[in-house]
Amino acid sequence: MPRIFTQRFRVPEEAIDALGHVNNLRYLGWMQDVAIQHSAAQGWPLERYVEIGQGWVVRSHFIKYVRPAFAGEQISLFTWVAGFSPRSSPRKYLFWRAADRQVLAEAETMWVFVDLKTGHPCHLPETVRAAFEIVDDPDEITRLARAAP
Repeated sequence: MPRIFTQRFRVPEEAIDALGHVNNLRYLGWMQDVAIQHSAAQGWPLERYVEIGQGWVVRSHFIKYVRPAFAGEQISLFTWVAGFSPRSSPRKYLFWRAADRQVLAEAETMWVFVDLKTGHPCHLPETVRAAFEIVDDPDEITRLARAAP
């Protein structure tokens, strides 16, 4: 089970905005998608959350855009869990362009664990928490990105 989950993809034409680079909203979509994939890889697909009647919702996003990305470029998107509190968890992301080995964007989402019926925050079950290892070493992320194809 990966501590740091990686998704590699080519930027599709439909991700490009009127300015000729990836639209900001695409980054948000990719962040949500990779978080869901990482959770599933750790044994927590969406269906399992539905079964227990609890799951994650977004409280906030922060994205620092460093360099633009363009159609056809190969991107590596890394995500990891950066911590836990009783009802929430920050998840971090790094967008990396393989061709010039540059960071494109750094991001963080604050996820809140909620009761799916009421929408109110609830305590994070130990079974969910135990499925994810906290990664708090930025150098580890940098080493992983630099080693990416």
